[in-house]
Amino acid sequence: MKWGRAVDVESDLWRLGAVELSRKIATREISAVELMRATLARIGAVNGAVNAIVSLGDREALMGAARVADAVGSSGWLHGIPVAIKDMVAVKGLRSTSGSPLFADLVPRVDDGLARRLRDAGAIVIGKTNVPDFGLGSHSRNPVHGVTRNPFDLSLSAGGSSGGAAAALATGMVSVADGSDMMGSLRNPAAWNDVWGFRPTIGLVPGEPRDNAILHRLTTAGPMARGLDDLSALLETLSGTALPVARAPVAPRIGWLGDWGGAFRMDGDLLAAGAAALGQAAGALGWRIEALDPPMPAERLWRSWTDLRSFAVAQDLARHWRLPASRAALNPQAIWEVERGLALSGDAVEQAQATRRDWLSCLADLFTRVDALVLPSTQIWPFPADRDWPRAIAGVPTDTYHRWMECVVPASLAGLPTLALPAGYGPAGLPHGLQLIGPAGADARVLALGRQWEAMIGPRPVRNPGRDPA
Repeated sequence: MKWGRAVDVESDLWRLGAVELSRKIATREISAVELMRATLARIGAVNGAVNAIVSLGDREALMGAARVADAVGSSGWLHGIPVAIKDMVAVKGLRSTSGSPLFADLVPRVDDGLARRLRDAGAIVIGKTNVPDFGLGSHSRNPVHGVTRNPFDLSLSAGGSSGGAAAALATGMVSVADGSDMMGSLRNPAAWNDVWGFRPTIGLVPGEPRDNAILHRLTTAGPMARGLDDLSALLETLSGTALPVARAPVAPRIGWLGDWGGAFRMDGDLLAAGAAALGQAAGALGWRIEALDPPMPAERLWRSWTDLRSFAVAQDLARHWRLPASRAALNPQAIWEVERGLALSGDAVEQAQATRRDWLSCLADLFTRVDALVLPSTQIWPFPADRDWPRAIAGVPTDTYHRWMECVVPASLAGLPTLALPAGYGPAGLPHGLQLIGPAGADARVLALGRQWEAMIGPRPVRNPGRDPA
């Protein structure tokens, strides 16, 4: 059987998005074998620099899977397309470590639901994307696979916990990627790698049976991509639901929350860069930007979030903490969360839930006045990859390992659909991003606003790590 393109140009395939690759495979303009060969060549060329893809499958087995894909009928829009799945997800036959020495040799016998949905859509799973230990800390570094580096500056962090996914996308090793987001784990790496990430409304993407009830209300899987067509298509696959058709409002009202009235410590030029990007949207898109006063004290939201987060993490990881041998393999972030969560009283957890309910009520009022809210995606520029976490923000010491991610808490606590918008580059050529936040259930409308933004900024280019100028 023949395809309508020459093998000698297949090296360009890694530059394309998944929807375009899907069309080319369906029309037999390219083959899955060509795409797999180009993908593995790209990984061989750049992954050594960024360390984004881990537990890569056997080359001959992957080429065999591509040959099978070419020989059988299409099973979905991802038919024959290589994907790497976040290393927090159990994937049958692939080492699935969660970045922890406790699971360094774990090879699951069955897929998690997310992996199964990707395979059912026709994807060929080639490996995993790197994460921090148990996904904690927004810096993809762990003792099993090492550190993932930022493609814009290899001395810096790619973020996390979906840092491997973001860096793999940015460098063209994959065309789409799954991520997950509890405390900015999609939004932070999307901003630092100049790609798109989407945290859907809580519950749109199914969790796994092992998730405890509180954890399931705080974290969600979501799609990452270099373009909105790919992002939307992957969201439908992850959720198992077709998105409704939605149009963005004409001259949408956008509430700019900035640094929350000074409560979020933030690099000053980062805040200014975000405001400038919104100003561009006002001029080019007709977005009506309104600076808003903080709708609720930031510290109250922080207390609620950190209590609920610690309580949920403790329910998940306490079984390891209780055994001295496995406790020794936990990093300081995990130990801090577990011990804090186990010390919380029932009253403290209920008070945190009460604040969450008050915040949801406050948001219901806010969304009668604006179509969407915007915050910076991060409070700092990428920090050195050899550090565990930033010890200061704008010269002010941090009091926890995750205080530098506080700006993601308002959307996380409420479980709102949040699109990580690429927002340009700073003076040092590093990328930054904004969070576009909509009402619960308005995922399609948030993505429609994102399409306006994409028309303004253009496609996200594939980067050669450490070499391409911004």
